[in-house]
Amino acid sequence: MKQPIKVLMVDDEKRFRETTRKILERNGFETILAENGAQALQCLDQSPDVAILDIRMPGMDGHEVLEKMIQLEPDLPVIMLTGHGDKDSAEQSLVLGAFDYLSKPCDIDLLSDKIREAWRSKQQTGKMEEDLVGSAMIPLSAYTTINEHATIAESIQELKASFVTLPTSDLIMETGHRSILVMDQNRQIQGILTIRDLLKQILPGYLTSTKPATADSIQYSPMFWRGMFTSAIEQIRTVTINEIMSPAPVSIDAESTLMEAAWIMVDQHQRRLIVIENDKPTGVIREQDLFFQMGKQLIPPRLR
Repeated sequence: MKQPIKVLMVDDEKRFRETTRKILERNGFETILAENGAQALQCLDQSPDVAILDIRMPGMDGHEVLEKMIQLEPDLPVIMLTGHGDKDSAEQSLVLGAFDYLSKPCDIDLLSDKIREAWRSKQQTGKMEEDLVGSAMIPLSAYTTINEHATIAESIQELKASFVTLPTSDLIMETGHRSILVMDQNRQIQGILTIRDLLKQILPGYLTSTKPATADSIQYSPMFWRGMFTSAIEQIRTVTINEIMSPAPVSIDAESTLMEAAWIMVDQHQRRLIVIENDKPTGVIREQDLFFQMGKQLIPPRLR
């Protein structure tokens, strides 16, 4: 199993540090936290792979810390965080030697992608190689899972937990996975539960069954729909997941290319794939992961 990327997170706001740590660790990263520049420099002896550094901090500001980091660890890629309207300061950090910068609030998928990109820049020698599925996936340990005998109510609770809703002062956003991997008692993947599966379950059978051609012209009155949603939800409260889940996603090898993943998703109508490494599931690659890989190539670093 690959070692997780070790990220040094430097920010003077405690709540932001802790929230970011939790989200990054859920996405498979190892984190080191520092609340100021002096502490960040001391943390360099823990050998971080990538540093995330807030520009606006009391005492030693981000630019000063950046310069000292480069002196001590010239190969350490540093991603700067800046508030909206502070583009000049962010671009100054690039001149000083930062790998890149992101504006707050930043989407967690974008931040994760930027961390991996920074880490790869540190590892690469010679010509840049195309990323493989294993480097772009979400680790299985970071993906939401649930037992196949859990109820729909329990699954909704778990799925909601994957959407981290944060106060605006935390300045970071989490998109969630929008699905849950369904596991048996031996922790083997049996299927997947998506929001669409839940929506299908609450629809009455007569709305989804095959209708004669003349039924296309039927118009339901507003009274017909009233109260139906609430009633349908109550009826499925105790239904177990294995009754409504979709089949497990198609698998792909961790050493496969991203183009192979894109082709499988389009050809087999899959929104996510199970990543296999050494004959065992090791992660999930989603369509949004490929989307961010596209953006990495098409959008100049300063505009990402």
